[in-house]
Amino acid sequence: MAEFDLVVRGGTVVTAADKARCDVGIRDGRVVALAEGLPKGKREIDATDRLVLPGGIDSHVHIEQKGSYGITSSDDFFTGTRSALFGGNTTVMPFAAQHKGQGLRQVVEAYRDLATPKAVCDYAFHLIVSDPTEQVLGQELPALIKDGFTSFKVFMTYDLMKLDDGQMLDVLSVARREGALVMVHAENHEVIKWITKRLLDRGHRAPKYHAISHARLAEGEATHRAIVLSELMDTPMLIVHVSAELAMNAIRDAQTRGLKVYGETCPQYLFLTAQDIDKPGLEGAKFCCSPPPRDEASQEAMWRGLENGTFQLFSSDHAPYRFDETAKLSKGPNAHFREIPPGMPGVEARAALLFSEGVRTGRIDIHRFVELNSTNAAKIYGLFPRKGTIAIGSDADIAIWEPDLERTITWDDLHDNVGYTPYEGKKVTGWPTIVIRRGEVVIEGGELHAERGSGAFLPCSTPEPARPRGRFTPEMDPARNFGAQLVE
Repeated sequence: MAEFDLVVRGGTVVTAADKARCDVGIRDGRVVALAEGLPKGKREIDATDRLVLPGGIDSHVHIEQKGSYGITSSDDFFTGTRSALFGGNTTVMPFAAQHKGQGLRQVVEAYRDLATPKAVCDYAFHLIVSDPTEQVLGQELPALIKDGFTSFKVFMTYDLMKLDDGQMLDVLSVARREGALVMVHAENHEVIKWITKRLLDRGHRAPKYHAISHARLAEGEATHRAIVLSELMDTPMLIVHVSAELAMNAIRDAQTRGLKVYGETCPQYLFLTAQDIDKPGLEGAKFCCSPPPRDEASQEAMWRGLENGTFQLFSSDHAPYRFDETAKLSKGPNAHFREIPPGMPGVEARAALLFSEGVRTGRIDIHRFVELNSTNAAKIYGLFPRKGTIAIGSDADIAIWEPDLERTITWDDLHDNVGYTPYEGKKVTGWPTIVIRRGEVVIEGGELHAERGSGAFLPCSTPEPARPRGRFTPEMDPARNFGAQLVE
């Protein structure tokens, strides 16, 4: 009888810390051996001259989610997770989104009912808290955290989603008490609202004005304010989808002062600019997301944040809306920029874009790539070491990369349900061609080999996230956690 169900043989195995040419022995869905010359398995994969990397974790995606515009994203849990697998991701983390009047438990059960029969990669859920009632804060949220929903997102903008500062403090107090992590969409709602009104009053309706209305100052101010609330409560906080240098600098400053503040950026802020939104008619609607892409200087700033450790996470913020009357054009051919649902696809191209423009150009090394693609998300969200690494006892989630494979990104070759990609025509070098999920080969030969519903739900634990890299001082300002003292 073969000792292993599967052996990945002769590749270069890379984790966030180590690199070695060795075989990977897999049994019962887990890694059980890492060594040269392992005995033969029931199945063998020759990984010579290839990179054997942990499966990607895209920790910020929107799948089959009804947004604040009343429109459900265009990928369901089959097409969205299928696309994730083809991009080398073995785990995704979508959102269970609460809307006003809904109970959180009701929301979670509805999203799990959508995912269970369809998902083909593993998944954990973040919560979105938009209605923090006494029932939600006192009973539902603490109970869900204990059930493995240990991170939740709050919004500082959007009429139907935003929380005021007092509500954010209430949510932060629960997170502190229960050991959870608060994720923040940080944009100043009133600034965006004020600019939008004046643009529309002057007849400026085209998609390009979406970028103008979401001023980088609005992002910077809200990021600073969110960090102040986190500091008051001495509660970990993650600022998501950062696009502007002002916001990035606020995160970096907080980290330098020793605060538990983390940052995330996305491909659209490295590879797109506001010029992409400025297209004839409504074509620019394809590139509308919030915050919007900025300019080339902002792109360089985001790269700098990835290089120096300000950003721990690189996620797609996959928010797939078709360019038709079901989504982006739901308000008709004469819609103004405020009527266009913000969001764009990216889960399948995310890792390849970072590998090609990061590792291949020398901006980041392969270990930093693994951190950003897999390991940091697993650690921050309580999935490590089950996920995010290749180690004895970890789930056998592996992406085998052809580091020299050249591809041109085109939607015809992708596997989502969106109908376009914002990265159309982008040339990349390096792509995952074989993907293994819990020991099962699920992508090979350009084909999906996973049954609908074979993805597993992952409850998350509540570890203290590792501190971001940077200069830290051990002293704590007595005023820093004054708010925390009031809730203990």
